[in-house]
Amino acid sequence: MSLPIDCPPDMGCYIQQYVDHDPGPEAEDYTCGTLSYDGHTGTDFALPTLADLEAEIPVRASAPGTVRGVRDGMADRLFTPEMAEALEGRGCGNGVAIRHDDGWETQYCHLARGSVTVAAGDRVERGDQLGLVGLSGRTEFPHVELIVRRNGETVDPFDPQGDPACGAAPDDGLWLAAPAYRPGGLLSAGFAPAIPEYAAIKAGEAARDSLPLDAPALVVFALAFGARTGDVIALGIEGPQGEVIDHSALIERDRAQLFRAAGTRRPPDGWPAGDYRGTVTLTRDGTELERIETTITLR
Repeated sequence: MSLPIDCPPDMGCYIQQYVDHDPGPEAEDYTCGTLSYDGHTGTDFALPTLADLEAEIPVRASAPGTVRGVRDGMADRLFTPEMAEALEGRGCGNGVAIRHDDGWETQYCHLARGSVTVAAGDRVERGDQLGLVGLSGRTEFPHVELIVRRNGETVDPFDPQGDPACGAAPDDGLWLAAPAYRPGGLLSAGFAPAIPEYAAIKAGEAARDSLPLDAPALVVFALAFGARTGDVIALGIEGPQGEVIDHSALIERDRAQLFRAAGTRRPPDGWPAGDYRGTVTLTRDGTELERIETTITLR
């Protein structure tokens, strides 16, 4: 199989959730990590923010086959619990299902409304465009969910044998080249004149390119995924005159997504003009997992 999403390298697409391998009420991905939820049967290839939907990222067939069925026309919007009843049986949203040889099937969910380019009975080749990444169905973030089945049974493309041993699969699973496992990370960062609303951060609308010298505060923020209990997110700002803040936030419980922010009020004499650099790190068990930097000009 090839990847079902054609994402530009500089966009930072990532896998938010994998197939759940835990048979009980808990959840566990194929590495025994926490990137799943109870009963999850697919792999979620996600865009970092809602703003990235504007790039119209293609969804592509992972293998050659024949289209079994499609759905289109469902609205693109964030799921809320009030929608659950109306979405019963249609949680996949706009999607495409493809039959392959030997009882294999792939299904592609949450495509953008009006973007599906194939019809039932069409023959598709690996890499053919099926639609665009969207926000339809039961979803709280922009992504395409890939579901793989054989003879009606769910298969994890990263661990098709269902090996109970922890750790990465011994090979690439069903993939031509398996994407590297990312056990959590930083999706975006930016500056703002106050602590932003979480919705604005997830939408990709919170960051400012510049601020005036009389801005009431200077705040650096970051959006993260896959955080675990005990992780530390450190946020720092350096300006023309040196360090402005150095703050660390301890993560107290596992979180699929979260944001953290830190900053300081405007000095009595105003901000020194110039460039400010924000640095955010995610650390787990004393080891830095990821680092992201962002800059802003105050003038």
